[in-house]
Amino acid sequence: MPYATRAGDVLADRYRLVDLLSESGGGRFWRAHDRILERHVALHVIGADDPRAGLLQDAARRSATVLDQRILRVLDVERRGDHCFVVNEWGSGTSLDIMLASNGPLSPRRGAWLVAEVADSIAAAHAHGVAHGLLSPENVLLDTAGSVKIIGFCVDAALHGLPPGDPQHDVLDLAGLLYATLTGRWAGASPSHVPRGPEAHGRVLRPRQVRAGVPRPLDDLCDELLNPRGQRVRDVRDLASARGVQSFLSDFVGDPAGLGPAIAAGNPEKNETVVLPAVPEILARPHPDDFVAPEPEPEPEPEPEPEPEPEQPTEAGLPIFDDESDEVSWLRARSTPPAPPPPFEEPPERPLFAAEARRPRFPRADEGPVVSRGDEYWPFDRAATGEGPAALLDDDTREQVPGRNWMRLAMLVAVAVVLLVAVAITVNLSRGKTPLGADPDDGPDPTPSATPTPTPTVEPTPFPGLSAADFDPQGDREENPQEAGLAVDGDPATSWQTLTYKQQLGPVGLKRGVGLVLDLGEARAVRRVQLTLVGAPTTLSVYVTGTAPGDVERLSPVGQLTAATDTATVDLDRASTGRYVTVWLTALPQVSGGWKGGVAEAVVSG
Repeated sequence: MPYATRAGDVLADRYRLVDLLSESGGGRFWRAHDRILERHVALHVIGADDPRAGLLQDAARRSATVLDQRILRVLDVERRGDHCFVVNEWGSGTSLDIMLASNGPLSPRRGAWLVAEVADSIAAAHAHGVAHGLLSPENVLLDTAGSVKIIGFCVDAALHGLPPGDPQHDVLDLAGLLYATLTGRWAGASPSHVPRGPEAHGRVLRPRQVRAGVPRPLDDLCDELLNPRGQRVRDVRDLASARGVQSFLSDFVGDPAGLGPAIAAGNPEKNETVVLPAVPEILARPHPDDFVAPEPEPEPEPEPEPEPEPEQPTEAGLPIFDDESDEVSWLRARSTPPAPPPPFEEPPERPLFAAEARRPRFPRADEGPVVSRGDEYWPFDRAATGEGPAALLDDDTREQVPGRNWMRLAMLVAVAVVLLVAVAITVNLSRGKTPLGADPDDGPDPTPSATPTPTPTVEPTPFPGLSAADFDPQGDREENPQEAGLAVDGDPATSWQTLTYKQQLGPVGLKRGVGLVLDLGEARAVRRVQLTLVGAPTTLSVYVTGTAPGDVERLSPVGQLTAATDTATVDLDRASTGRYVTVWLTALPQVSGGWKGGVAEAVVSG
């Protein structure tokens, strides 16, 4: 590069280059320091002989004519020596492409507010006959306070070698910015590093086909600007201009209070303050003829070698840590062997059979008091009745245990009762009678018992006078409403059908489901719902409510099934009372080009 620049160089004796932010296409983008006004500025620099130098100077002059608080102004432009550079205000914040990569798409209301802010400034510039020329997500910033800033006005297009911008080009980029905030994909006319939006048959897919939950007005606006059909859908507003886009989005947003700070609060590294170190003054490089070799520094004196420590025998020990001084000492081995432990004392010998009689625990009339708890005694204690084993046996026979006599008496009574019952049974059997003494033919009079008669099951009766309405709470609230009445007209040849979806319904699809709401006219006890479906297989749920449902997320189904054929019957375990019966389709049959289902006939019985 003939115009080599590096950090520390000073351009026009005023702007000292600090940080190289980006470099592409032979141009460099710097953060520089204005040494006169003591402030940081953004500086674009290319070679003075670059073919874009004239375009860059003209773009800077056009940008300086637009005064808007969101547009970073051009402060200076100069072509001096080997450099051509443009100086802009320094702005800090998070660009839209980084927000989308870090946090994903914005909510519809927040995205509409951000694009409305950009459109307001672009409309002001178009009023002066100036267009941005390269309005991509990289050129839209949101600072920490939640304010929108637009960078690279006119200048960025010139650095890419593009001629002065066209206002219609900016309007397409505004639609692309709205598309990016809703889907995370870029569909504008200018180049961008954000992934390109999907296309089919040469047309950009609508935002609702890329991400579920996009409001219908914003979906129509993007489709109308990005995929023109030759005639306008709306004649009320001029959406072909930046001011018309701004007015439309402002009406959709309503009160914008708090939206900007809310978006900025979720940006990455929002709480980090980057402090750049000061760049020291770099003196001009001397001429080679003035180079003077520096004097050699004297060699340092060698340090004296430490004396070797005498070898010591290796000793094992345990570390001792001092909590106060954080020093470590070692528990050394004993220098003298420890004293031996004291010898064990032999237990006293006890005779196997003592000559004393055992003292009983329970008092008896012929002996003294019982031994109390805590008294120490030898179990073979002496007694006045005698000595030796014979006396011990005599004492055991005389010892009395409380309750033993009553237990023996109860056992004797039980044995006697069993014997008496056995004798009575034996006598009855020997006399040819039953064990209980009755004659074998005797028995209760045979009276005919009442045979339980099964309660006849009443077949459910179909309810007349049904009416049907389409039910699409997760879309645009319309799902072929003109065909809803065909599901209850009594003719299976006619049917209500859904739209054709590119994805199957469910949590990963565009919607979780669509369906029909059957109005019974009044609250009725519903026991059965019979359906003739269009295609198979179809997964569905049935809800019974007293009022017309707005959504099914908080409702509990009374029946669920997957119909393998075109007929389905939902029998309720118990009658459910309500006026409205909702048939909610959660999986549709696959057809050519996607998924599509429907209901040919619905019969509700109770």
